[in-house]
Amino acid sequence: MSETTLRPPERAATTTEDPADPAPRRRARWRGALLRLHFYAGVFIGPFILIAALTGTAYALTPQLEAWLYHDELTATSPHDPLPLAEQVHAAQQVVAGAPLHAVRPAPEPGATTRVLFADPSLGASEFRTVFVDPGDGTVTGDLTTYGTSGVLPLRMTLDQLHRNLLLGEPGRIYSELAASWLWVVALAGVTLWAARRKRNRTRRRDPAPARATATRRHSRLGIAMLGGALLLSATGLTWSAYAGANIAELRTAAGWSTPEVDTSAAHREQDPHAEHRGADGDSVPGDTAAPAPSDDATVETVLAAARGAGIDASTIEIAVPERPGDAWTVSEIDRSWPTQVDTVAVDGATGEVTDRVRFADYPLGAKLARWGIDLHMGTLFGWPNQVALAAVGAGLTAVTVLGYRLWWQRRPGRAGFGRPVSRGQWRGLPRWALVAAGATAAAIGLLTPLFGLSLLVFVVVDVLIGRLAALRRRRLSHTG
Repeated sequence: MSETTLRPPERAATTTEDPADPAPRRRARWRGALLRLHFYAGVFIGPFILIAALTGTAYALTPQLEAWLYHDELTATSPHDPLPLAEQVHAAQQVVAGAPLHAVRPAPEPGATTRVLFADPSLGASEFRTVFVDPGDGTVTGDLTTYGTSGVLPLRMTLDQLHRNLLLGEPGRIYSELAASWLWVVALAGVTLWAARRKRNRTRRRDPAPARATATRRHSRLGIAMLGGALLLSATGLTWSAYAGANIAELRTAAGWSTPEVDTSAAHREQDPHAEHRGADGDSVPGDTAAPAPSDDATVETVLAAARGAGIDASTIEIAVPERPGDAWTVSEIDRSWPTQVDTVAVDGATGEVTDRVRFADYPLGAKLARWGIDLHMGTLFGWPNQVALAAVGAGLTAVTVLGYRLWWQRRPGRAGFGRPVSRGQWRGLPRWALVAAGATAAAIGLLTPLFGLSLLVFVVVDVLIGRLAALRRRRLSHTG
């Protein structure tokens, strides 16, 4: 919501412009149409933006709290040299009673524990049962559920899901996608209206209401300060949204900007003569005599040594077990800070041969930008300064939204009800080419971000219906009068 919602466009103004000149009237129509869009978007999408800002701020500020809360699980106290990684994995396997091994994250530094991740069908997508092992003596220090590549622990996992989908699962993602889809629209519309208001104030008197004028200045100045952060959060948030994210992924693929992945099936195809006779899901079919995969806890040592020899030198890595027997293991750098370390290699667990590799330096530019944008959005790219910046943007967006609602409340007629929107029909005075261009632009954006397009269509339809009902009511009153 913009400060310009304080004045209906029909209000008289002191101006030096020529009344015969159509340009000022056309500019007023443009401003009125944009203001009406900004008003409705702010009123109805504001709650989604507010929730996303609050939950995002909480997520950005919790890494240190999480480190304190889960200190026992994360801290290794044994003074001995680390045991072989296979022994650490074996110690974790004694706790989970036969659960399939998913991945291993060796202790990244002295004093830290090793994480051994197990698949658990009772958990949600990207969630793993994680056993924490002291590398020095193999003592299990904890057993928690972790989430995603970042491996966040239960506190931040809950906040992440709250921010992403309000703890409602996939249906709840509609809320966050609506917020991301409209945030940039509301922000750019507000800046445009602010610029138009500054220009208009040079030739007309200021708002006589001090309280509204003060709230207007705070809303607009804070909105300008938050513009860059709002646009960045909107763009990066859309990349992993449900509907717009899928469209963006298709565009990146078409442009050759997809994130490259290692081919884990290379060793499988070369060494398994029956590879072509496997089912689509990798299960054995009659006549399949392939040998079973080596023991996971023993192979992990071979895979780690091969990866280190192939240049995987980050302290924070993940060794992932192949999904199918005969496929290659993957060893990935997962250090998302700056400079980014996300190189990956595929390793044949039977021979220790590196069968494929992907270096971050070889990523397409679009894939690099996507990686940095997501890590910036999550507060991991630059460490605590990134967290502070995200918290500041989240607090600023919260304040801008609250001030916008305050302006709406102050604009209510006769100090009763709610603030009035700008009058209808602003588009009628615009050139036809402008209407066609605006419609085409809205349609293109709506196709890319379907929830934006659908919600905009709902706004328009509801607005038209309300206008028709109001017109019918006026006619009825005039006839009865």
